[in-house]
Amino acid sequence: MRVPISWLREFVDIPLDVTHEQVHAALVKVGFEEEDVHTFDLSGPIVVGRVLSFESEPQSNGKTINWCQVDVGEAEPRGIVCGAHNFAVGDKVVVSLPGAILPGPFPIAARTTYGHVSDGMMASARELGMGEEHDGILLLKNLGLDPVIGAEAVPLLGLDDFAVEINVTPDRGYGFSIRGIAREYAHSSGATFRDPALAGTAEAGHGFSVTVDDDAPIRGHVGASVFVTRAVRGVDATSPTPPWMVARLGLAGIRSISLTVDITNYVMLELGQPIHAYDLDKISGGIVVRRAGPGETLTTLDGKVRTLVEEDLLITDASGPIGLAGVMGGASTEIDSSSTNVLVEAANFDPTSIARSARRHKLPSEASRRFERGVDPAVAPVAAARVVNLLVELGGGTADELGSVLDSSAVREPIELPTGYVASLIGVDFTADDVATSLVEIGCAVANISSGLSVTPPTWRPDLTDRATLAEEVVRIVGYDRIPSVLPVAPPGRGLTRQQRLRRSAASSLASAGLTEVLAYPFVSQASNDLFGSPAEGPVAAMKLANAIDSEAAWMRTSLLPGLISVSRRNLSRGLTDLALFEVGTVFLPQAGVSYGIGELPAGDEPPSSDVLDELRASIPPQPWHVAALFVGDAVARQPGQTAIHRGLSDAIGAAQHLAATLASPLTVATGIHKAMHPGRTAELRSGDRVIGYAGELLPSLAAEFDLPRVVAVLELDLDALIDLGATEVVPTPIVSFPAATQDVTLVVAESVRAGELLALLVEGAGALLENVVLVDDYRGSGIPDGSKSLTFALRFRATDRTLTAREATQAKAAAVALAEARVGAVLRE
Repeated sequence: MRVPISWLREFVDIPLDVTHEQVHAALVKVGFEEEDVHTFDLSGPIVVGRVLSFESEPQSNGKTINWCQVDVGEAEPRGIVCGAHNFAVGDKVVVSLPGAILPGPFPIAARTTYGHVSDGMMASARELGMGEEHDGILLLKNLGLDPVIGAEAVPLLGLDDFAVEINVTPDRGYGFSIRGIAREYAHSSGATFRDPALAGTAEAGHGFSVTVDDDAPIRGHVGASVFVTRAVRGVDATSPTPPWMVARLGLAGIRSISLTVDITNYVMLELGQPIHAYDLDKISGGIVVRRAGPGETLTTLDGKVRTLVEEDLLITDASGPIGLAGVMGGASTEIDSSSTNVLVEAANFDPTSIARSARRHKLPSEASRRFERGVDPAVAPVAAARVVNLLVELGGGTADELGSVLDSSAVREPIELPTGYVASLIGVDFTADDVATSLVEIGCAVANISSGLSVTPPTWRPDLTDRATLAEEVVRIVGYDRIPSVLPVAPPGRGLTRQQRLRRSAASSLASAGLTEVLAYPFVSQASNDLFGSPAEGPVAAMKLANAIDSEAAWMRTSLLPGLISVSRRNLSRGLTDLALFEVGTVFLPQAGVSYGIGELPAGDEPPSSDVLDELRASIPPQPWHVAALFVGDAVARQPGQTAIHRGLSDAIGAAQHLAATLASPLTVATGIHKAMHPGRTAELRSGDRVIGYAGELLPSLAAEFDLPRVVAVLELDLDALIDLGATEVVPTPIVSFPAATQDVTLVVAESVRAGELLALLVEGAGALLENVVLVDDYRGSGIPDGSKSLTFALRFRATDRTLTAREATQAKAAAVALAEARVGAVLRE
């Protein structure tokens, strides 16, 4: 919200020499975050001038310029070259003299152009920062101004103002008005606040038919609770918007359009009540507020035809929809340059309906921004009257008796605030007077009762719904500085759980190994879940979001790999070709045949019971922690004396083994099958008899589909399972000083025998003396029977208490070979 200071000063006492830093500090004190400062960026001599004469001079480039003599209140007129042609002798204009700086910045200096020395510049509205009009220079008569020649133009046009911009949180919709900000500034500074909603009378119109026909309310809330209309006839469509209003609207971030539209925007900013103006002559019959029917369409003010859904709240007349309630009006009743009779609407719509329509049609507006946060239902008649008065005053219109008042808004119920509750919740001693005075200051009606206070929140504060929100207001008004900064002392025996510690260890170990941790978007497409969520063919069960931000990514992920692929695509498109990424996060795995609902927390201040918590947990699917990694490009770049070392399947398997070692968990690598991975380049990762993940290379066709290189290695593990199956205590391996005995063994086995299976048999058969075994060769070809393969393993033997003899090592190797022969028919290759 941008707040022009001159406007704010109308409703609260602010020193004339106040700075934007001081205003921001005051508003930050009551909870509004500082954002920015906005000015017109004008400086130097900018004055009122009068055109004394001009001569048109055609140029060789086909352009015609005017050589003008302009009186700026000095002894002699100034000669100025001007390319515009919308002025006449005697017109008063704004002249930027040498030394002035216009927005841009655009410094003005005397310069030679078209054979003349132009001693200044006659400015357009856009050059002064007043709007987008640039077809000609700004003529002061069109603004209804007749100032003295030589007078300073900046204050005359209201361009000496500045605006502070603040961030308004969703629960404080009243902050989207000068009225609300003025009240908050008064709370912070102690200055006197003058409520503009009490400044005038709100006369009611009658005779205009308005009906609310909402038989499909959202969450029990009818679409419109207040609907006020007033009519003004005979508005001069050519009346200009006064410069002070144009300047304030510009500082507030709204461009000037026409007098009628500008007035509705002005009152919306001033009181926080969105206003819509219809061309009364274009309305057929009365107005009906209703939900959209099947197949209905509406052409909105931006010229787009919008297909409506049955949840959309509409403003209609006898011809059909004429507006999307609280969001944008319709083109059929638009105010245009010929509109003289105006129907003013000030309504209060259901926040949920407006928020959903604005998002559904991707049509955010200043009106919807306010309605979806809650608008004061009591201010609508005042706002309508304010618009009528301004149309009469500035547009020459006549207030008509035609209008209507419909008000079914609910009366605010009092909230019981027990004595001592605020102090117990906040942790600071507040006196009874502190509490009562603070609540009265923000507009609450406060009465004493036996248990404490009965507090009725004001109509403009829909966020005050219970005693906790009242307590927050007390501490905000009294001052956040009353709350001491005290770090809580952790009770003994608490801290991270074993799972939390090991999850952190897993992430740290991968980062230490050179991988980069990322956090990917947790919502994906159904196709991504089907592809990566299960190794088998066919779709997987997944949870769909009820109100997804992106309709293309409306499903909760069942795998981390789609997110890593998306991150890698983005980085590759920006020239980062060598990537080793990982993510630790939850996936969402609904169980087949189980229906999941949406649990609701009980109302009130008491914590939920264990039964309620169990119910809530049962309403969501299992969310195990997974870890995934992706490798692409080179691990070692090509350089003099060094060929490039490409990343691939070995990196993915190595990362899995590294994690298993970190978590002291057993891990077996075997050939596997996954529908998204290359056949023969896929590893199944097991812990005991349980498959806990896969590592492999993406199918080349998939890699091409995702715009990735041909070789992309990926890994995904069930981290919870890896932790659960790991040792609860890590037993350190002692350092042995006795030398090792190394021997190789080459075995011929059937091709169907997995190398991992044979390696496990060698470990089992060799016994305790075997310290390590590694597969070093896989040969298939000449000298090996068809259907067989030759596998060579390097074995390392060592004893902890003595130096092994060659005989002992050979006996252990022979025992290993014998077991392999008995189990899988392995034959020692000669």
